[in-house]
Amino acid sequence: MEERANLMNMMKLSIKTLIQSALSLGRTLDSDFPPLQQFFVVLEHCLKHGLKVKKTFIGQNKSFFGPLELVEKLCPEASDIATSVKNLPELKTAVGRGRAWLYLALMQKKLADYLKVLLDHKHLLSEFYEPDALMMEEEGAVIVGLLVGLNVIDANLCLKGEDLDSQVGVIDFSLYLKETQDSDGKQDGGITAVLDQKHYVEELNRHLSCTVADLQNKIDCLEKTNSKLQEELAAATDRIGSLQEEQQQLKQQNELIRERSEKSVEVTKEDTKVELDTYKQSRQGLDEMYSDVWKQLKEEKKIRLELEKELELQIGMKTEMEIAMKLLEKDTHEKQDTLVALRQQLEEVKAINLQMFHKSQNAECSLQQKTEAISSFEGKTNEMMSSMKQMEERLQHAEKARQAAEERCNKMKQDLAGRLGTCQQQMSQLDSKCSTLEKELKSEKEQRQTLQRELHQEKDATTLLKTELQQMEGLKKELRKLQDEKQQLEKVCEEQEQALQEMGLHLSQSKLKMEDIKEVNKALKGHTWLKDDEATHCKQCEKEFSISRRKHHCRNCGDIFCNTCSSNELALPSYPKPVRVCDTCHTLLLQRCSSNSS
Repeated sequence: MEERANLMNMMKLSIKTLIQSALSLGRTLDSDFPPLQQFFVVLEHCLKHGLKVKKTFIGQNKSFFGPLELVEKLCPEASDIATSVKNLPELKTAVGRGRAWLYLALMQKKLADYLKVLLDHKHLLSEFYEPDALMMEEEGAVIVGLLVGLNVIDANLCLKGEDLDSQVGVIDFSLYLKETQDSDGKQDGGITAVLDQKHYVEELNRHLSCTVADLQNKIDCLEKTNSKLQEELAAATDRIGSLQEEQQQLKQQNELIRERSEKSVEVTKEDTKVELDTYKQSRQGLDEMYSDVWKQLKEEKKIRLELEKELELQIGMKTEMEIAMKLLEKDTHEKQDTLVALRQQLEEVKAINLQMFHKSQNAECSLQQKTEAISSFEGKTNEMMSSMKQMEERLQHAEKARQAAEERCNKMKQDLAGRLGTCQQQMSQLDSKCSTLEKELKSEKEQRQTLQRELHQEKDATTLLKTELQQMEGLKKELRKLQDEKQQLEKVCEEQEQALQEMGLHLSQSKLKMEDIKEVNKALKGHTWLKDDEATHCKQCEKEFSISRRKHHCRNCGDIFCNTCSSNELALPSYPKPVRVCDTCHTLLLQRCSSNSS
């Protein structure tokens, strides 16, 4: 415990004297500077405290470079230091490598950060240190906090392998005794300087607080935009999920429509089969009608022969009767013509039935063939209509002829009463035949009407199929639109992810800037602002001030110079615009910028 407390007190003294001497000199420190050498000696003693002894083939080894090698694994930024230490050919011992590592870390102003990383991983340090070592206790964290103040110092150290390997780490207490005696005498005289420095530092803090507030506002804005983007991402993901659900629903609807269309096709097939059966039955009925008509024609021929025989016997009274018979013969000829036409129509109906049978077989192949069959049906129905009209006209002519024959028969009743009775019987027979023909015509009209109805039903079925096809095309278009919208949403999501990455980079850059500003603030706390009454000569050229040679403050160090020695201007962190700087500060700041850029 006492050894740890003594080492910590020595570390505090060495850091304090090093910072005070560096600020009083106001320049970069070399490796020959005595306070700096004593600081490294004390730090080496602190790192060696409580080290475990490792046994090797050569012998016992006790070096503090082992734990420092862990920094390269824990912090990738320290890889440059490790490679440069390994590339030094003159270093032969582990102690020399550890000293070179400490020199390079101090020049990078990251010694405190690297040691803090080690202290955060004490389970790794337990392999090198004892449990009661200084680095394993709270004193190690205190020393790391003290080392943060060394970031104000600019060090330019020379790395020589022979010197680093052969140095003997002995603490010189004479430096700290002299400085304590001098500091007691100077405390009373430095109160005024401290007050001036306080005012100067307050102004700097105001400027820094303004910049920090601006940066915090920017960070808040970035966080708000980040939250908005996250909300938009969540909304986009929800919308994508809803679109996927809609897509699934549309697929289900498409399947239902396909099933319905298949069912409708099956129904049409069954309808065509039923129609074929009806056509077959109608064809059988027509054949029976044909047989009846043939029988009636044979009977009429027999009757005509009998009448001719009777008329030949009565030559005297034949003149008027022959005229009537000729008219009757004309009527019969016309009826025969109508029968021939009916035969032709029946043959056409048979051909239509055959065509319908073939079309019903090809109905499963395509809807276009159905439309062609429907057009052919319409043409044939028109022909049937024309034939029916002709039949009606012929019937009208037959009725007119019958009326004329009745008139003539009425005239002949006076002369031929007996013969008229026979003629009336024949006429009644003819009327019955005409009535049968009219019934046949009515049945044919009814069949034609049924055919027309069936044609209308087929047309309706085709229109329904066309509408279903149009609906299928519309659904396909909607699916394409949904796929396009999905691709657009995916692009928007990718762009938002890129924007979030860019926002994260901006946040990291702003945090780095905040850390740089804090370091500059710590560095500027050590400078003093001289009053105009205290300076009578220029600090650089030592010429006396007068009316022609006026006083000018350096905004970096706070000292007073003449116009020639402070004619340079540079942009400082505490001032938004370039301000006046002395020649020495100008060179130091340029060197610092060049080292930071490298």
